[in-house]
Amino acid sequence: MESRAPSDLDAYRTILGDEEIDSVRRLAAPLRGALVQHVNSTAVGGGVAEILGRLVPMMRDVGIDAHWDVMAGDARFFAVTKAIHNALHGVPEEITPSMVRTFEEVGAANLGLVRRDADFAVIHDPQPLALVSARANGRARWLWRCHIDLSDADPRVWALLRDYVEHFDAALFHLPDYAQALSIPQFIIMPAIDPFSAKNEELPEEEIQRVLEGFGIDPLRPIVLQVSRFDRLTDPLGVVRAYRLVRAWHDCQLVLAGGSASDDPEGERVLAEVREAAGSDPDIHVLALPPDAHRVINALQRGATVIVQKSLREGFGLVVTEAMWKGKPVVGGAVGGIRRQIIQDTTGFLVHSVEGTAFRIRQLLTNPGLAHRLGEQARRYVRGSFLLPSYLKQWILALLAARHGGRGVSYLEIP
Repeated sequence: MESRAPSDLDAYRTILGDEEIDSVRRLAAPLRGALVQHVNSTAVGGGVAEILGRLVPMMRDVGIDAHWDVMAGDARFFAVTKAIHNALHGVPEEITPSMVRTFEEVGAANLGLVRRDADFAVIHDPQPLALVSARANGRARWLWRCHIDLSDADPRVWALLRDYVEHFDAALFHLPDYAQALSIPQFIIMPAIDPFSAKNEELPEEEIQRVLEGFGIDPLRPIVLQVSRFDRLTDPLGVVRAYRLVRAWHDCQLVLAGGSASDDPEGERVLAEVREAAGSDPDIHVLALPPDAHRVINALQRGATVIVQKSLREGFGLVVTEAMWKGKPVVGGAVGGIRRQIIQDTTGFLVHSVEGTAFRIRQLLTNPGLAHRLGEQARRYVRGSFLLPSYLKQWILALLAARHGGRGVSYLEIP
C-alpha cells in the first residue's frame, strides 16, 4: 500500500528548515479563508494532476480554501485538444472550424463546474480555457496556468486561444521564454516535486530489487531509464536508437516506462510504435504502467544507472526533477524547462541529438565517479529550487499579485 505524503507544511522543516517554512505561513496569512478553485482536464496521469494532488492539500494547510475539479470531455474533444497541444509545441496541425466548435461546445457544457463563490479561479492548460466565459457570474479573479512551452507555438492556433486568455486577470508560465504579448499581467512560476510523495520518498533496497526483478530487469547490470508518457514529443524512439549505439560498447539494459492519460488519445499508438522498435531485444523493457504506479516509478529511478529524458519539446519536465532529487545523473534534451534544471557538466548533460544522447550515456557508464558527482550536485540543486514549499510560496505571491493587479511579466521564483 502506498504511503500518504503529508499535507502538513511543518513536515518539510526537516528538509528546508524553520525559517523557510515560517516565511510561507506568514506570507499566506492575508489569503486565509480565500476560496481557490483549480480546474484541469484529467484527475490522473501527467504532471499537472500530480502537482494539483499535492498543491491543493498544502494550500489548505496554510488556511486557503482550495478545491480541485476536473472538466468532462469525450474522445472527440480530447482529440481536438491534443492537436491544439501539439500545435502549441510547434508541431504542424490543422485546426478546422468543426474542431473549434467541438472545443467551444464542450467548454459550454462544463460551465456548471465553475463555482460562483470562488475568490480565485485557476484554469490549467488549454482544455478548460472556454470556462472563462462564466466569469461574469461570479466575483473571482481568473488565472490561466499554462504548463506548455509556447516559445514556438503555431501563431494561428495561439491567436485562437489568446482570445480566451485575455479575458483572464493574469497568465502564469513556467519560464520567461514562454511569456507572450498579452494585455494582462504574466507571472513566472516554476513547478516542483514533493519529496515525501510515493514517487519520491526513500525506499528500502529490497523493494527496489523486487521491482526490477519483477520486470525481468537485471539489477547487477547497468540500467538506462526513461520515464515519460508514450508521446512523440518525449521521443522514446530516439531513446531506442541512442541505446543501440551505446549497446555496441556497453553491456546495459534500456527501460522505457510510462503510461497514458485520459486526455491523450495518441498514447496507445506511440506505445505500439515503441514496442515494434524494441522488437525481440530481451534487454529493452517497455513498461506500460498504470497512472498510480508511483512507487514502481520511484524504484525504477532509484535502481537506474543513468536516467534519460530525450524530449523534443517539454513544458518543464518534472520527471527530470524527480531523477535529480534521487541523486541520479540525467541526460536531457536541451529544450524547455529541462534547460532550467540541467546545468551542463554540473547537474547533468544537455543533448541535441540521438548521437549526443548516446555519447553522454557512454560517458556516464564509463565514469561512475562523474555520474556520482553530477547526481549529488543535482540533488542539492533540487533541494534549493524545486521542492513543494517553494512552489506553494510562489503560488501565494501569484494570488496576492492577482488580487492587487499588476502589469508586464513578473518573475515569482524564490531565490
